[in-house]
Amino acid sequence: MSWNWWLITGVGYLATLFLIRWVLLTPRRQPTSSVAWILAILTLPIVGGLMFLVFGINRVDRRVDRKRAASRAILRLLPPQTRHVAEIDPDLEPLQHRLMKLANRVCHHRPLQGNRIEVMDDTNRTFGAITEAIREAQETIHLEYYIWQPDKSGTQLRDLLIKKAEEGVKIRFLYDAVGSMWLRRRFLRAMSAAGIHVAAFMQGKTIRERWSINLRNHRKIVVVDGRVGFTGGMNIGDEYLGRDKQLGYWRDTHLCVHGPCVAQLQSIFAEDWYYATGEELVQPALFPVHDEGGQVLAQVIDGEPRGVPETFLALFFAAITEATREIVLTTSYFVPPESLLVALEDAALAGVRVRVLVPSRAAHQWTVWAARSYYQSLLDAGVEIYEYQRGQLHSKTLAVDGRWAFIGTPNFDFRSLSLNFEVGVVCYDRRVSDQLADQFERDLEFSQRITAEGWRARPNRTRLLQNFCRLFSPVL
Repeated sequence: MSWNWWLITGVGYLATLFLIRWVLLTPRRQPTSSVAWILAILTLPIVGGLMFLVFGINRVDRRVDRKRAASRAILRLLPPQTRHVAEIDPDLEPLQHRLMKLANRVCHHRPLQGNRIEVMDDTNRTFGAITEAIREAQETIHLEYYIWQPDKSGTQLRDLLIKKAEEGVKIRFLYDAVGSMWLRRRFLRAMSAAGIHVAAFMQGKTIRERWSINLRNHRKIVVVDGRVGFTGGMNIGDEYLGRDKQLGYWRDTHLCVHGPCVAQLQSIFAEDWYYATGEELVQPALFPVHDEGGQVLAQVIDGEPRGVPETFLALFFAAITEATREIVLTTSYFVPPESLLVALEDAALAGVRVRVLVPSRAAHQWTVWAARSYYQSLLDAGVEIYEYQRGQLHSKTLAVDGRWAFIGTPNFDFRSLSLNFEVGVVCYDRRVSDQLADQFERDLEFSQRITAEGWRARPNRTRLLQNFCRLFSPVL
Protein backbone atom coordinates (compact mmCIF):
# COMPACT_ATOMS: atom_id res chain seq x y z
CA MET A 1 0.00 0.00 0.00
CA SER A 2 1.23 3.48 -0.85
CA TRP A 3 1.93 6.18 1.69
CA ASN A 4 -1.01 8.12 0.23
CA TRP A 5 -3.39 5.41 1.40
CA TRP A 6 -1.90 5.43 4.91
CA LEU A 7 -2.08 9.23 5.02
CA ILE A 8 -5.73 9.33 3.97
CA THR A 9 -6.62 6.54 6.43
CA GLY A 10 -4.80 8.27 9.26
CA VAL A 11 -6.43 11.60 8.56
CA GLY A 12 -9.81 9.88 8.40
CA TYR A 13 -9.35 8.24 11.80
CA LEU A 14 -8.15 11.49 13.37
CA ALA A 15 -11.11 13.38 11.90
CA THR A 16 -13.51 10.73 13.21
CA LEU A 17 -12.04 10.89 16.72
CA PHE A 18 -12.10 14.68 16.64
CA LEU A 19 -15.75 14.78 15.58
CA ILE A 20 -16.78 12.19 18.20
CA ARG A 21 -14.98 14.25 20.85
CA TRP A 22 -16.86 17.33 19.60
CA VAL A 23 -20.19 15.47 19.86
CA LEU A 24 -19.46 14.40 23.43
CA LEU A 25 -18.42 17.91 24.47
CA THR A 26 -21.58 19.45 23.04
CA PRO A 27 -24.25 19.63 25.79
CA ARG A 28 -27.50 17.93 24.76
CA ARG A 29 -30.63 17.34 26.78
CA GLN A 30 -31.31 14.12 24.87
CA PRO A 31 -28.33 11.69 25.06
CA THR A 32 -29.87 9.73 22.19
CA SER A 33 -29.06 12.67 19.94
CA SER A 34 -25.35 12.28 20.74
CA VAL A 35 -25.55 8.53 20.09
CA ALA A 36 -27.24 9.16 16.74
CA TRP A 37 -24.53 11.57 15.66
CA ILE A 38 -21.74 9.20 16.70
CA LEU A 39 -23.41 6.41 14.71
CA ALA A 40 -23.72 8.71 11.70
CA ILE A 41 -20.04 9.64 11.87
CA LEU A 42 -18.95 5.98 12.23
CA THR A 43 -21.28 4.38 9.69
CA LEU A 44 -21.26 7.12 7.06
CA PRO A 45 -17.61 8.10 6.57
CA ILE A 46 -17.16 11.70 5.46
CA VAL A 47 -20.92 12.08 4.83
CA GLY A 48 -21.76 11.60 8.51
CA GLY A 49 -19.13 14.12 9.55
CA LEU A 50 -20.36 16.68 7.06
CA MET A 51 -23.95 16.13 8.26
CA PHE A 52 -22.84 16.82 11.83
CA LEU A 53 -21.04 20.02 10.84
CA VAL A 54 -24.12 21.26 8.99
CA PHE A 55 -27.01 19.99 11.16
CA GLY A 56 -25.53 19.04 14.51
CA ILE A 57 -23.85 22.22 15.69
CA ASN A 58 -26.61 24.31 17.19
CA ARG A 59 -24.59 27.21 18.53
CA VAL A 60 -27.56 27.52 20.85
CA ASP A 61 -26.02 29.48 23.69
CA ARG A 62 -24.87 32.55 21.81
CA ARG A 63 -27.65 32.87 19.24
CA VAL A 64 -30.61 31.89 21.43
CA ASP A 65 -29.41 34.11 24.25
CA ARG A 66 -29.31 37.03 21.83
CA LYS A 67 -32.83 36.19 20.67
CA ARG A 68 -34.12 35.94 24.25
CA ALA A 69 -32.55 39.27 25.16
CA ALA A 70 -34.31 40.85 22.17
CA SER A 71 -37.63 39.28 23.18
CA ARG A 72 -37.35 40.53 26.75
CA ALA A 73 -36.52 44.03 25.54
CA ILE A 74 -39.64 44.17 23.38
CA LEU A 75 -41.97 42.48 25.88
CA ARG A 76 -41.24 45.19 28.45
CA LEU A 77 -42.44 47.84 26.01
CA LEU A 78 -45.53 46.17 24.57
CA PRO A 79 -49.08 47.27 25.51
CA PRO A 80 -50.70 45.55 28.51
CA GLN A 81 -53.07 43.41 26.42
CA THR A 82 -50.15 41.34 25.12
CA ARG A 83 -48.53 40.59 28.46
CA HIS A 84 -48.83 37.43 30.49
CA VAL A 85 -51.24 37.43 33.41
CA ALA A 86 -51.67 34.04 35.10
CA GLU A 87 -55.40 34.11 35.67
CA ILE A 88 -57.55 30.98 35.70
CA ASP A 89 -61.27 31.02 34.96
CA PRO A 90 -62.98 29.05 37.76
CA ASP A 91 -65.74 27.96 35.36
CA LEU A 92 -63.34 25.91 33.24
CA GLU A 93 -63.48 22.12 33.30
CA PRO A 94 -60.68 20.41 35.27
CA LEU A 95 -58.72 19.37 32.15
CA GLN A 96 -58.87 22.89 30.71
CA HIS A 97 -57.96 24.38 34.08
CA ARG A 98 -54.83 22.25 34.48
CA LEU A 99 -53.61 22.69 30.89
CA MET A 100 -54.19 26.45 31.05
CA LYS A 101 -52.21 26.65 34.28
CA LEU A 102 -49.30 24.86 32.61
CA ALA A 103 -49.50 27.03 29.48
CA ASN A 104 -49.40 30.16 31.63
CA ARG A 105 -46.15 28.94 33.17
CA VAL A 106 -44.31 27.98 30.00
CA CYS A 107 -45.24 30.81 27.61
CA HIS A 108 -45.45 34.60 27.63
CA HIS A 109 -49.10 35.06 26.78
CA ARG A 110 -52.27 34.72 28.83
CA PRO A 111 -55.54 33.13 27.65
CA LEU A 112 -57.93 35.71 26.24
CA GLN A 113 -61.69 35.54 25.82
CA GLY A 114 -63.67 36.97 22.91
CA ASN A 115 -61.83 35.53 19.91
CA ARG A 116 -63.41 34.60 16.62
CA ILE A 117 -61.39 31.75 15.14
CA GLU A 118 -61.90 30.09 11.79
CA VAL A 119 -60.27 26.72 11.14
CA MET A 120 -59.37 26.29 7.46
CA ASP A 121 -58.42 22.90 6.03
CA ASP A 122 -58.23 23.89 2.34
CA THR A 123 -54.98 25.58 1.31
CA ASN A 124 -56.49 27.39 -1.66
CA ARG A 125 -59.13 28.86 0.62
CA THR A 126 -56.44 29.83 3.11
CA PHE A 127 -54.35 31.50 0.43
CA GLY A 128 -57.46 33.33 -0.79
CA ALA A 129 -58.30 34.55 2.73
CA ILE A 130 -54.77 35.84 3.28
CA THR A 131 -54.80 37.52 -0.12
CA GLU A 132 -58.15 39.18 0.59
CA ALA A 133 -57.02 40.45 4.00
CA ILE A 134 -53.90 41.94 2.41
CA ARG A 135 -55.94 43.50 -0.37
CA GLU A 136 -58.15 45.24 2.23
CA ALA A 137 -55.24 46.44 4.41
CA GLN A 138 -55.25 50.12 5.30
CA GLU A 139 -52.24 50.68 7.57
CA THR A 140 -49.85 47.78 8.20
CA ILE A 141 -49.08 44.26 6.97
CA HIS A 142 -46.66 42.01 8.84
CA LEU A 143 -45.62 38.65 7.37
CA GLU A 144 -43.30 35.99 8.80
CA TYR A 145 -42.64 32.73 6.95
CA TYR A 146 -40.34 29.76 7.08
CA ILE A 147 -40.68 29.03 3.36
CA TRP A 148 -41.64 31.55 0.69
CA GLN A 149 -41.08 30.21 -2.81
CA PRO A 150 -40.32 32.60 -5.71
CA ASP A 151 -42.76 30.70 -7.94
CA LYS A 152 -46.14 31.69 -9.35
CA SER A 153 -47.89 31.82 -5.97
CA GLY A 154 -45.03 33.55 -4.20
CA THR A 155 -44.66 36.09 -6.99
CA GLN A 156 -48.40 36.73 -7.07
CA LEU A 157 -48.48 37.54 -3.36
CA ARG A 158 -45.28 39.58 -3.60
CA ASP A 159 -46.75 41.72 -6.39
CA LEU A 160 -49.89 42.33 -4.31
CA LEU A 161 -47.70 43.46 -1.42
CA ILE A 162 -45.82 45.81 -3.75
CA LYS A 163 -49.12 47.29 -4.89
CA LYS A 164 -50.25 47.84 -1.29
CA ALA A 165 -46.91 49.42 -0.42
CA GLU A 166 -47.31 51.83 -3.30
CA GLU A 167 -50.73 52.72 -1.85
CA GLY A 168 -49.01 53.76 1.38
CA VAL A 169 -49.48 50.63 3.53
CA LYS A 170 -46.49 49.94 5.83
CA ILE A 171 -45.26 46.39 5.14
CA ARG A 172 -42.65 44.30 6.94
CA PHE A 173 -41.60 40.88 5.63
CA LEU A 174 -39.48 38.47 7.69
CA TYR A 175 -38.31 35.20 6.16
CA ASP A 176 -36.12 32.38 7.42
CA ALA A 177 -32.70 32.51 5.79
CA VAL A 178 -32.52 28.72 5.30
CA GLY A 179 -36.16 27.78 4.68
CA SER A 180 -36.48 30.53 2.05
CA MET A 181 -33.00 30.17 0.63
CA TRP A 182 -34.37 30.31 -2.93
CA LEU A 183 -35.45 33.92 -2.52
CA ARG A 184 -32.90 35.76 -4.65
CA ARG A 185 -31.89 39.40 -4.47
CA ARG A 186 -33.75 40.20 -7.64
CA PHE A 187 -37.01 38.87 -6.16
CA LEU A 188 -36.52 40.80 -2.92
CA ARG A 189 -35.13 43.93 -4.57
CA ALA A 190 -38.52 44.64 -6.16
CA MET A 191 -40.09 44.58 -2.68
CA SER A 192 -37.48 46.88 -1.18
CA ALA A 193 -37.77 49.28 -4.11
CA ALA A 194 -41.50 49.62 -3.37
CA GLY A 195 -40.78 50.53 0.25
CA ILE A 196 -41.37 47.10 1.83
CA HIS A 197 -39.05 46.42 4.76
CA VAL A 198 -37.46 42.99 4.22
CA ALA A 199 -35.34 41.06 6.72
CA ALA A 200 -33.91 37.54 7.09
CA PHE A 201 -34.10 35.63 10.38
CA MET A 202 -30.77 34.24 11.67
CA GLN A 203 -28.99 34.63 8.39
CA GLY A 204 -25.61 34.36 10.10
CA LYS A 205 -22.92 36.98 10.00
CA THR A 206 -20.07 34.53 9.50
CA ILE A 207 -19.51 31.50 7.28
CA ARG A 208 -19.44 29.34 10.40
CA GLU A 209 -22.86 30.56 11.52
CA ARG A 210 -24.34 30.09 8.06
CA TRP A 211 -23.48 26.40 8.29
CA SER A 212 -26.05 25.97 11.05
CA ILE A 213 -29.30 24.53 9.72
CA ASN A 214 -30.70 24.35 13.25
CA LEU A 215 -32.39 27.17 15.19
CA ARG A 216 -34.70 27.91 12.29
CA ASN A 217 -37.76 30.15 12.46
CA HIS A 218 -40.49 27.69 11.49
CA ARG A 219 -43.29 30.17 12.27
CA LYS A 220 -45.94 31.29 9.78
CA ILE A 221 -47.62 34.52 10.84
CA VAL A 222 -49.59 37.18 8.97
CA VAL A 223 -51.07 40.18 10.82
CA VAL A 224 -53.02 42.84 8.90
CA ASP A 225 -53.78 46.23 10.51
CA GLY A 226 -53.40 44.56 13.91
CA ARG A 227 -56.96 43.26 13.51
CA VAL A 228 -56.78 39.95 11.66
CA GLY A 229 -54.12 37.28 12.04
CA PHE A 230 -53.23 34.01 10.34
CA THR A 231 -51.07 31.14 11.55
CA GLY A 232 -50.80 27.40 11.01
CA GLY A 233 -48.95 24.90 8.87
CA MET A 234 -49.03 26.42 5.38
CA ASN A 235 -46.08 28.20 3.79
CA ILE A 236 -46.19 30.21 0.55
CA GLY A 237 -45.53 28.35 -2.69
CA ASP A 238 -47.18 26.44 -5.52
CA GLU A 239 -46.77 23.07 -3.83
CA TYR A 240 -48.89 24.23 -0.88
CA LEU A 241 -51.77 24.87 -3.27
CA GLY A 242 -51.50 21.42 -4.86
CA ARG A 243 -49.88 22.77 -8.04
CA ASP A 244 -46.80 20.55 -7.88
CA LYS A 245 -47.58 17.42 -9.94
CA GLN A 246 -44.96 15.35 -8.16
CA LEU A 247 -46.20 16.19 -4.64
CA GLY A 248 -49.89 16.26 -5.59
CA TYR A 249 -52.76 17.34 -3.33
CA TRP A 250 -51.67 19.30 -0.26
CA ARG A 251 -53.60 18.90 3.01
CA ASP A 252 -52.88 21.55 5.64
CA THR A 253 -54.62 23.31 8.52
CA HIS A 254 -54.49 27.05 9.16
CA LEU A 255 -56.26 29.56 11.39
CA CYS A 256 -57.82 32.94 10.72
CA VAL A 257 -58.00 34.86 14.01
CA HIS A 258 -60.05 37.92 14.93
CA GLY A 259 -60.02 39.27 18.46
CA PRO A 260 -57.52 39.90 21.25
CA CYS A 261 -55.23 37.00 20.33
CA VAL A 262 -54.22 38.93 17.20
CA ALA A 263 -52.21 41.21 19.51
CA GLN A 264 -50.31 38.16 20.76
CA LEU A 265 -49.42 37.12 17.20
CA GLN A 266 -48.36 40.71 16.58
CA SER A 267 -46.13 40.68 19.66
CA ILE A 268 -44.36 37.50 18.52
CA PHE A 269 -43.73 39.12 15.15
CA ALA A 270 -42.45 42.24 16.96
CA GLU A 271 -39.98 40.15 19.01
CA ASP A 272 -38.64 38.35 15.94
CA TRP A 273 -38.48 41.57 13.92
CA TYR A 274 -36.57 43.36 16.65
CA TYR A 275 -34.04 40.51 16.80
CA ALA A 276 -33.57 40.59 13.03
CA THR A 277 -33.52 44.37 12.51
CA GLY A 278 -33.30 46.23 15.80
CA GLU A 279 -36.52 48.13 15.05
CA GLU A 280 -38.97 48.38 17.94
CA LEU A 281 -42.59 47.73 17.00
CA VAL A 282 -44.33 48.88 20.15
CA GLN A 283 -46.57 51.67 18.88
CA PRO A 284 -50.09 51.42 20.39
CA ALA A 285 -51.60 51.68 16.89
CA LEU A 286 -50.13 48.25 16.09
CA PHE A 287 -52.11 46.72 18.98
CA PRO A 288 -55.69 48.04 18.70
CA VAL A 289 -58.24 46.98 21.30
CA HIS A 290 -60.54 44.33 19.83
CA ASP A 291 -64.25 43.86 20.22
CA GLU A 292 -65.01 41.19 17.64
CA GLY A 293 -67.84 39.55 19.55
CA GLY A 294 -66.16 36.14 19.41
CA GLN A 295 -66.72 33.40 21.95
CA VAL A 296 -63.48 31.39 21.85
CA LEU A 297 -61.13 31.39 24.82
CA ALA A 298 -57.71 31.07 23.21
CA GLN A 299 -54.02 31.56 23.88
CA VAL A 300 -51.08 31.99 21.51
CA ILE A 301 -48.13 29.75 22.43
CA ASP A 302 -44.58 30.50 21.34
CA GLY A 303 -41.76 28.00 21.61
CA GLU A 304 -38.03 28.38 21.11
CA PRO A 305 -34.85 26.26 21.35
CA ARG A 306 -33.38 25.47 24.73
CA GLY A 307 -36.54 26.31 26.60
CA VAL A 308 -36.66 24.96 30.14
CA PRO A 309 -39.05 23.28 30.03
CA GLU A 310 -39.35 22.92 26.27
CA THR A 311 -42.68 24.63 25.68
CA PHE A 312 -44.40 22.41 23.15
CA LEU A 313 -42.94 19.19 24.54
CA ALA A 314 -44.33 20.08 27.98
CA LEU A 315 -47.68 21.15 26.54
CA PHE A 316 -48.18 18.06 24.35
CA PHE A 317 -47.08 15.70 27.11
CA ALA A 318 -49.52 17.25 29.58
CA ALA A 319 -52.40 17.27 27.09
CA ILE A 320 -51.90 13.57 26.31
CA THR A 321 -51.55 12.48 29.93
CA GLU A 322 -54.58 14.55 31.01
CA ALA A 323 -56.88 12.91 28.44
CA THR A 324 -59.61 10.62 29.73
CA ARG A 325 -61.66 9.90 26.59
CA GLU A 326 -60.04 10.74 23.25
CA ILE A 327 -56.84 12.02 21.65
CA VAL A 328 -56.80 13.03 17.98
CA LEU A 329 -53.34 13.83 16.60
CA THR A 330 -52.42 14.87 13.07
CA THR A 331 -48.80 15.59 12.17
CA SER A 332 -46.65 15.73 9.06
CA TYR A 333 -43.50 14.50 10.84
CA PHE A 334 -43.92 11.80 13.46
CA VAL A 335 -40.56 11.22 15.12
CA PRO A 336 -41.52 11.60 18.80
CA PRO A 337 -39.21 11.85 21.80
CA GLU A 338 -39.45 8.87 24.13
CA SER A 339 -41.57 10.80 26.63
CA LEU A 340 -44.32 11.53 24.09
CA LEU A 341 -44.19 7.99 22.71
CA VAL A 342 -44.71 6.53 26.18
CA ALA A 343 -47.44 9.08 26.93
CA LEU A 344 -49.42 8.00 23.85
CA GLU A 345 -48.99 4.31 24.69
CA ASP A 346 -49.97 4.80 28.34
CA ALA A 347 -53.06 6.77 27.36
CA ALA A 348 -54.20 3.97 25.04
CA LEU A 349 -53.48 1.31 27.67
CA ALA A 350 -55.55 3.32 30.16
CA GLY A 351 -58.58 3.15 27.87
CA VAL A 352 -58.31 6.48 26.06
CA ARG A 353 -59.07 6.24 22.35
CA VAL A 354 -55.87 7.47 20.72
CA ARG A 355 -55.88 8.11 16.96
CA VAL A 356 -52.86 9.29 15.00
CA LEU A 357 -52.88 10.45 11.37
CA VAL A 358 -49.53 10.65 9.57
CA PRO A 359 -48.45 10.91 5.92
CA SER A 360 -47.79 7.87 3.76
CA ARG A 361 -45.27 9.85 1.70
CA ALA A 362 -43.36 13.07 2.09
CA ALA A 363 -40.84 15.29 0.36
CA HIS A 364 -38.24 13.74 2.69
CA GLN A 365 -39.23 10.08 2.57
CA TRP A 366 -36.70 9.00 5.20
CA THR A 367 -38.84 10.79 7.80
CA VAL A 368 -41.75 8.51 6.89
CA TRP A 369 -39.52 5.44 7.22
CA ALA A 370 -38.30 6.64 10.61
CA ALA A 371 -41.89 7.30 11.73
CA ARG A 372 -42.93 3.77 10.79
CA SER A 373 -40.34 2.32 13.14
CA TYR A 374 -42.46 3.63 16.04
CA TYR A 375 -45.68 1.96 14.91
CA GLN A 376 -45.37 -1.49 16.47
CA SER A 377 -45.25 -0.50 20.15
CA LEU A 378 -48.03 2.02 19.60
CA LEU A 379 -50.22 -0.54 17.83
CA ASP A 380 -49.57 -3.12 20.54
CA ALA A 381 -50.74 -0.56 23.13
CA GLY A 382 -53.97 0.00 21.22
CA VAL A 383 -53.20 3.25 19.40
CA GLU A 384 -55.02 3.61 16.07
CA ILE A 385 -52.63 4.68 13.28
CA TYR A 386 -53.74 5.92 9.88
CA GLU A 387 -51.62 6.90 6.87
CA TYR A 388 -52.95 9.62 4.60
CA GLN A 389 -53.06 8.50 0.96
CA ARG A 390 -54.56 11.40 -1.00
CA GLY A 391 -51.40 13.52 -1.21
CA GLN A 392 -49.15 15.48 1.13
CA LEU A 393 -50.30 15.73 4.75
CA HIS A 394 -48.81 18.83 6.42
CA SER A 395 -51.24 19.63 9.26
CA LYS A 396 -50.11 19.97 12.87
CA THR A 397 -53.12 19.62 15.18
CA LEU A 398 -54.00 17.98 18.48
CA ALA A 399 -57.44 17.69 20.11
CA VAL A 400 -58.15 16.20 23.54
CA ASP A 401 -61.49 15.09 25.02
CA GLY A 402 -63.43 17.53 22.85
CA ARG A 403 -62.44 20.38 25.20
CA TRP A 404 -58.90 21.39 24.22
CA ALA A 405 -57.47 21.99 20.75
CA PHE A 406 -54.11 23.02 19.33
CA ILE A 407 -53.33 24.23 15.81
CA GLY A 408 -49.91 25.54 14.89
CA THR A 409 -46.54 25.10 13.23
CA PRO A 410 -44.69 22.47 15.34
CA ASN A 411 -44.52 18.88 14.20
CA PHE A 412 -44.41 15.88 16.52
CA ASP A 413 -40.63 15.53 16.24
CA PHE A 414 -37.34 16.47 17.88
CA ARG A 415 -36.59 19.37 15.55
CA SER A 416 -39.86 21.22 16.15
CA LEU A 417 -39.86 20.54 19.88
CA SER A 418 -36.21 21.35 20.60
CA LEU A 419 -34.48 23.19 17.75
CA ASN A 420 -36.95 25.50 16.02
CA PHE A 421 -38.81 28.70 16.81
CA GLU A 422 -42.48 27.70 16.58
CA VAL A 423 -45.93 29.15 17.26
CA GLY A 424 -49.43 27.79 17.78
CA VAL A 425 -52.84 28.60 19.21
CA VAL A 426 -54.54 26.69 22.03
CA CYS A 427 -58.33 26.88 22.07
CA TYR A 428 -60.13 25.97 25.30
CA ASP A 429 -63.26 25.49 23.30
CA ARG A 430 -65.53 22.58 22.44
CA ARG A 431 -66.50 23.92 18.99
CA VAL A 432 -62.93 24.23 17.75
CA SER A 433 -62.07 20.80 19.14
CA ASP A 434 -65.11 19.33 17.41
CA GLN A 435 -64.03 20.97 14.14
CA LEU A 436 -60.67 19.23 14.34
CA ALA A 437 -62.39 15.92 15.10
CA ASP A 438 -64.68 16.40 12.08
CA GLN A 439 -61.70 17.22 9.87
CA PHE A 440 -59.99 14.08 11.13
CA GLU A 441 -63.00 11.96 10.17
CA ARG A 442 -63.02 13.45 6.66
CA ASP A 443 -59.30 12.78 6.31
CA LEU A 444 -59.83 9.14 7.25
CA GLU A 445 -61.82 8.72 4.03
CA PHE A 446 -58.51 9.14 2.20
CA SER A 447 -56.42 7.14 4.66
CA GLN A 448 -55.40 3.56 5.30
CA ARG A 449 -55.48 2.10 8.78
CA ILE A 450 -52.38 0.22 9.92
CA THR A 451 -53.19 -2.95 11.86
CA ALA A 452 -50.94 -4.58 14.43
CA GLU A 453 -51.15 -7.99 12.74
CA GLY A 454 -50.43 -6.69 9.27
CA TRP A 455 -47.61 -4.47 10.46
CA ARG A 456 -45.93 -7.31 12.35
CA ALA A 457 -45.86 -9.34 9.12
CA ARG A 458 -43.86 -6.76 7.12
CA PRO A 459 -40.63 -8.05 5.50
CA ASN A 460 -37.35 -7.96 7.42
CA ARG A 461 -35.77 -5.70 4.80
CA THR A 462 -38.50 -3.13 5.51
CA ARG A 463 -37.87 -3.39 9.24
CA LEU A 464 -34.16 -2.93 8.62
CA LEU A 465 -34.70 0.26 6.61
CA GLN A 466 -37.16 1.72 9.13
CA ASN A 467 -35.03 0.92 12.17
CA PHE A 468 -31.92 2.27 10.46
CA CYS A 469 -33.68 5.58 9.81
CA ARG A 470 -34.87 5.60 13.41
CA LEU A 471 -31.26 5.68 14.59
CA PHE A 472 -31.09 9.20 13.22
CA SER A 473 -34.51 10.30 14.50
CA PRO A 474 -33.08 12.75 17.09
CA VAL A 475 -31.37 14.67 14.29
CA LEU A 476 -33.97 14.45 11.50
